[in-house]
Amino acid sequence: MAMADESDASRIVTAFLLNTCRLPPWPSEHHIEAAMICGEIVTGHSDNRSEFIPLLTGSVAEFYIEPMLLHVGDIDVMYHADTKLAIPEGYPPPTQLPAEFHNHVKVHEILDSHFPGYVSLELRYLLTRRTDNGTYEFTEYERGRCLSRVMFESDKFVYLYRHGPSWRYYYDDVGMLPLSLDTVYCLHCLSWPPQAGDWPTRHRNHDWPDSATLDRVVNNGCDVVGVAHHQCRQYSCMGAHEWRLSFSRAEIVLINSWMPVQQIAYHILRVYVKTERLTENVDNSEPATVSNYHIKTLMLWACELKPRSWWTENLNLVRICAELLNTLSVWLSDTRCPHYFVNNCNLLDTSLSNAEVTSKLMYIDETYLSTWLINNYIAQCAQLCPSYISRLFDDVSTSLKLQKAVSAIVDWRLNNLEFDLWKSVEFVQMSIQRYVLSYPLTVRSCEYLMKELTKIDKRFCVYFSAVALLYVARKISQNGLSDKLMDILSTILGCNFSQYCSILSRCEIELNTSELVEILEESAVEQLTTCRQLEVRDCGSRVTVTTDFEALYAYKLGDYQRCLQMSTQNACTLSYTRCTSSISVYPEFVQLLDDDIVSLIALMQVINPDCKHHSKYTDITQLTLSLYLMTQCQLKLHHSVTSLAQTLNCIEVAQRRPRRRHSYRSPMPTHVREENTLDLLALKLIERKAHLAILHAWHAK
Repeated sequence: MAMADESDASRIVTAFLLNTCRLPPWPSEHHIEAAMICGEIVTGHSDNRSEFIPLLTGSVAEFYIEPMLLHVGDIDVMYHADTKLAIPEGYPPPTQLPAEFHNHVKVHEILDSHFPGYVSLELRYLLTRRTDNGTYEFTEYERGRCLSRVMFESDKFVYLYRHGPSWRYYYDDVGMLPLSLDTVYCLHCLSWPPQAGDWPTRHRNHDWPDSATLDRVVNNGCDVVGVAHHQCRQYSCMGAHEWRLSFSRAEIVLINSWMPVQQIAYHILRVYVKTERLTENVDNSEPATVSNYHIKTLMLWACELKPRSWWTENLNLVRICAELLNTLSVWLSDTRCPHYFVNNCNLLDTSLSNAEVTSKLMYIDETYLSTWLINNYIAQCAQLCPSYISRLFDDVSTSLKLQKAVSAIVDWRLNNLEFDLWKSVEFVQMSIQRYVLSYPLTVRSCEYLMKELTKIDKRFCVYFSAVALLYVARKISQNGLSDKLMDILSTILGCNFSQYCSILSRCEIELNTSELVEILEESAVEQLTTCRQLEVRDCGSRVTVTTDFEALYAYKLGDYQRCLQMSTQNACTLSYTRCTSSISVYPEFVQLLDDDIVSLIALMQVINPDCKHHSKYTDITQLTLSLYLMTQCQLKLHHSVTSLAQTLNCIEVAQRRPRRRHSYRSPMPTHVREENTLDLLALKLIERKAHLAILHAWHAK
C-alpha cells in the first residue's frame, strides 16, 4: 500500500487511536459473558462440602477502553474453594475470615521453593467457625503434608484441552460465549506475600502507583496457582508439588489506574506481538519467546519508571510504543525480564534463543511502526465499516488522503454510538435469558450475578431480576412453592424489599399459588418495562416503544381493549423504524404468551428439538408481537371487517420488510441476512387468522 508523508503519519495514527478507543461508561459484552460463566462456576461445585469463588482476571478485567479491533482474546477466570486458604510461612492462623468462606477451612502455609516466585503448600491448620461469635478456632496438623496441584487437574468443568495452568473451553452455541474461556484453580492468600515484601515500600520517583492504589493492592493479597517452574516440570515429584504466586488481583487494580493513553499503548503492543506472531513458537514444541505477560510486565515497569510527562506531553502513541518495543528487545538480548513484584525473578527462560525476535524489535522506529499500524491496524478497522469508507484506503499515498480516510472511520464510529449501545443491551438481555435457561438458579448464583451485573450497569440487574421472577413463577406453577424457591425469591427481592414485602407476606400467610404467580409476573413486567424505558432514554430511535411487555401482560389478563390500544400505537410507531428490539420466547417468557403462539413454538421444537437453542427460532420482534396482539384482540372484541382488513394490510407490509440480524460480536452495525423463523411463522399465523375471520364475515352476510 502506498503511504502518506511519514512526518504526518504518527500524528494521524495517534489521533485515530485516541478517538476510536472508547472510554466508560459502556456495557461491555465481554464483561457480561464473563459474569455469566462466573455465575456457572458459583452454581457448580466440586463436592458437597465446598463451593467455588470466582475472580475475573486477564483482559476483560484489565481494560476499561474499548478499541475498534477486538482486544479480548479469551475470558480468564480464577476460582478458589471456600474450604481452602493459603497463608505466608510463619504467619498465625487467622481468626476472622470473609463471609464467603466455609465454616471449616483447611489452611496451607506458603513455603519458598528454589526459584523466586514459586512455592510449595504445606497443610498446617484446620479452622472451625464458632457459632456464638463467628470467629475461627484452629487445630494444628502434623507437618510434612504438601498439597499436590495434580489432584486438582481433574476437578474442573467440562474442557477441551489444557492451556498452561488453566483449562480452556470453547462455546460455539449461537451468539453465546464465542470467545475461548480459560479457568485456573487457585488458593487465595488474604495477606501480601513476603516474597514480594519489597514492592510496596520501594522508592518510586514518579509517584505511581500512588499510596491509595498501593494500599488497595496490598489489602487484596495474592493467589497461588498450580504451575511448576520450567526446570522442575520434568521431575514429576518435585513438579507436582510446586505452585506459583499469582498477582492477578494486583495487576487488575494497577492497570485500571492507568491513564487512557497507557491502556491504549498496552493494547497496541499486544496487537503488534500477536499479529507478528511473536507470541508463538515456530513448531509449538517450546514456549514462545514473548507472551502477553511480558508485555504486561513491560508496561507496569514503564508506568512506574517513566514520568507522567513522557506519556502526555507532545503525545505521540507511535513513539511511545516504538520505544517500549525497543526496551523489550534489550530485555530479550540480555535474557532478563524482571518480575514486577518479586525481586530476583526472571520471567525469561535463559535456555531459549531470543535472537530472531530481538533483532526484529531492535530496529523498530517511529516510521516503521506508523506504517505498520496504518497497514495492519487502521486498515482492519476500515473493513468493519461500509464499503464506501473501506475503499478510501485503496489510496493513502498523501497525508491528505490518509487523513480523509481516517476521519471517515472516526466519524462513522462516533455516529454509531447509539446503535452500538442498543446492540450491547440486546446482547446482554439474550445472555441473561440463556443463562437462566441453561442453569438452575440458586441463592448463590442470584446473589453473585445481581452484584456483578450492578457493577456493569444497574439496568442489567433489573433485567436479571425480572427474568428470575418469571423463572420462580414458572417453577411455582409447575411444582408449587418450595423452600428453595422461597430463598431465591427473597434473594431477588432483597435489594428492594420494601417495594415487594406484600409478595412475601401474602406467600407466607395464604400460600395462594395462582395469586403469587400473578404477582410475580406483574412485578416482572414492571421491571421489564423499566428496562425498556432506559433503552429509549439511552438508545434513542433504536428503541421506540416501551409498552410491549405491558401489552402482552394485559392480553394475558384478558384486558383486550387496553392491549389493543397499546399494541396499535406500538405497531404504528414501529412501522417507521429500521431496527427494533426483540423478545426471546424462552420458557420464562412463554408463560406470558397465549396458547396459539405457545403451540406454534412447541410444534417448531417437535420438528427440530435444537431450535430452542437458536435465536432465529426464539426471537419475535416488537413489531410482530404488536401486530399479533392487535389481531388477537380484534378477534376477541369482534371488530369489523374493515378494521381487520387494515390490520391485514399492516401484516403484509411487515412480511415484506427485510429481516436482518446483527452480529453481536462485531462492534460495528454489520448486518447479515438471516430469516427469523418464529417471527415469520407468527406473522403467517395471524395473517391466516385475519383472512379466515374476514371470509367468515363475508359468508355470514
